[in-house]
Amino acid sequence: MIAPWEPAAPGVLRLPSGRIVRGRGLRVPLPAGPVPTFALHLLGQEAPPVVWESRWLRWPDFWLPSDRTATVDALREAWIRAEAERVEVACAGGYGRTGTALACLAVLDGVPAREAVAYVRERYSPRAVETPWQRRFVSRFQ
Repeated sequence: MIAPWEPAAPGVLRLPSGRIVRGRGLRVPLPAGPVPTFALHLLGQEAPPVVWESRWLRWPDFWLPSDRTATVDALREAWIRAEAERVEVACAGGYGRTGTALACLAVLDGVPAREAVAYVRERYSPRAVETPWQRRFVSRFQ
């Protein structure tokens, strides 16, 4: 088992099951400390290469993912891997797409879909999930 993220570190979200996921913006430098073992990059264009395993989803800024099926599969993979690995979810700024994905992970973890955005805003960032259609995506997730 890989040592998880430090739960009190900035950008780290603890899900009800105890799984820990780090959210971040790719426009800011990589935080000090351990690197992810798996990252999910949510960007409109292909993500820059990293030395750890990663998966890229085409997800334009302020919008929704281009492929819903691929997104559900990737989020399920991230949720499963977060049980034993350091998983990071990242977009350019770290709030809209990242917050939306984190809210979907919360739904997978048992948070009711209608409460998931509030859960992530309280525990990750008040700026998480930026648009009405991102909130609707979370409310209909699973």
